[in-house]
Amino acid sequence: MNASPSDEQHEEHHPWWKVMCLTGLDYFSTLGYQPGIAAVAAGAIAPLATLVLGALPVYRHVATESPKGEGSVRMLEKLLPGWTSKLLVLVLLGFAMTDFIITITLSAADASAHLIENPYLKTILGGWQLPLTMLLVLLLGAVFLKGFKEAIGIAVVLVAAYLLLNGIVIGRGVLEVLHHPEDLARWQDALLHYHGGWTGVALASLIVFPKLALGLSGFETGVSVMPQVEGHADDTPECPAGRIQNTKKLLATAALIMSVLLMTSSFVVTLLVPSDAVQAGGPANGRALAYLAHLLLGEKFGTVYDISTILILWFAGASAMTGLLNLVPKYLPRYGMSPSWAGAIRPLAITFTLIGLLITLVFKANVDAQGGAYATGVLVLMSSAAFAVTVSAVKGKRRSAPFFGLITLVFLYTTVLNVIERPDGIHIASLFILGIILLSLISRISRSTELRVDEVHLDLAAREFVKSSAKFGSLQIIAHRPDILTARDYREKAREARLKIHLPEQDGPVMFLEISVENASDFGGTLDVQGKQVGSHHVMRAKAPAVPNAIAAFLLHIRDMTGIVPDVYFGWDNKGPMENAASFFFFGEGDIAPLTREVLRKAEPNEDRRPLVHVGG
Repeated sequence: MNASPSDEQHEEHHPWWKVMCLTGLDYFSTLGYQPGIAAVAAGAIAPLATLVLGALPVYRHVATESPKGEGSVRMLEKLLPGWTSKLLVLVLLGFAMTDFIITITLSAADASAHLIENPYLKTILGGWQLPLTMLLVLLLGAVFLKGFKEAIGIAVVLVAAYLLLNGIVIGRGVLEVLHHPEDLARWQDALLHYHGGWTGVALASLIVFPKLALGLSGFETGVSVMPQVEGHADDTPECPAGRIQNTKKLLATAALIMSVLLMTSSFVVTLLVPSDAVQAGGPANGRALAYLAHLLLGEKFGTVYDISTILILWFAGASAMTGLLNLVPKYLPRYGMSPSWAGAIRPLAITFTLIGLLITLVFKANVDAQGGAYATGVLVLMSSAAFAVTVSAVKGKRRSAPFFGLITLVFLYTTVLNVIERPDGIHIASLFILGIILLSLISRISRSTELRVDEVHLDLAAREFVKSSAKFGSLQIIAHRPDILTARDYREKAREARLKIHLPEQDGPVMFLEISVENASDFGGTLDVQGKQVGSHHVMRAKAPAVPNAIAAFLLHIRDMTGIVPDVYFGWDNKGPMENAASFFFFGEGDIAPLTREVLRKAEPNEDRRPLVHVGG
């Protein structure tokens, strides 16, 4: 569920630059493999193609719209009603899982590649990349089984060391290029010769952009950790202006650092690393900057760089696991679309670890092979975020709407092009989506007869109705479909109940209960019951996602309130069993009487304390 104000008060807050290091694990760790992938995918135009990476304006707006860390998924969820909204969220969760799971497996694969290619370890670990990658994924899962604390403190140290080492390697590479100006001239000639001038270079950069989308995944993480960002003293849960401002600083700083590093690293790799070295099986494949660190700065420095890269890549997997463990419980339990254990960290960590092992086996720990699936997950999330921001800007009649619309078109273009060129990504994402939808439906069906009501609130009139009936020693409830009825109609309903359902005569008043279905796609929530006097009849009305569950919750509540076990009376439904089952699942109704009894049976095992259900007619 979304964090409440009280939840936020207990949330641990940190300066924005420290939280940036946590999200930066996902951003900056891509330097371990992105420059090499860019060189393979884009060749001479890689440094310029990398310039178009970025979604900062979109996510600055997302930060404003979702200061509690719900992100763009929540923005899209609010755009559509009912089951359409839930289905959209399930699809987006499938792409998010693709993004995060592949982050774990790809980062572990690249970390093992750095281990194997280290000159001191190559003869010992050569040929062991798949087992090493699986071991790293298992170790990651073990960390979360033990407990994942002090993540931000560790992230600050790792990111600071990694950025420093990358700055040294890239700076040394730039000096090398300056010492050999003929290499720079040769690169410029290649650009203009093969792409027909700078206009052609710009168009070619846009074409290869989808292949270079690996640096974008940190934006969604950046807004998801907003509750941890320290705000101002005058911030309120309703208006955390300081937190929003500091999150925007976080996003802008991370994007600026990442853009500079991606451009400069792609520049030195393209000019200094032989093209065959970055190809599959080459010594720089998946580790182009590490290759330059060993080449330009010696084996000892290169080994220190390898250790730093391995640690940040492995910890980036931890960042992705944290994202998964935060994302899944935020939506699926609220929809009733996850088993009861899905809210617990350890079972979820085991599940995601097993999925990570399976993905590693399927891709054989190959970094290049996983790039398509990774980019697909990232680009779909970016496109959905841009679309959500565009819709928000249009509704708010802001001048920025055309600008965000253009960004949306760019991301949609890159997503479609990526899917066409690397269909394995959409195949993997489709499996995640199908799995989530199937498991969600199974879970929803299996949990449909749970009580599903968190709290029951009776207004003053409803409480007085219950108390006045309890004075006579019994609580008789007639449940029927909501309708606009007169006092005469209610009197006729009570007469029919005595004749057809054998409602016994009593001195106290009979209460009528009317439950209206409101958004049957929701799973639970609070039941607010309002009392209304119609003539001499006591009528209680409420809205809920499912009628049987709401009736059961109301009966148990008034039993606990008065100490009297209530009786509820129904008429039979004329629909068939399959029609009733579908009606209950999708519309919250169905054959109300037996479903109410089943909910009560599960909620109250003691028959002597279980409200009695009577059916007739």
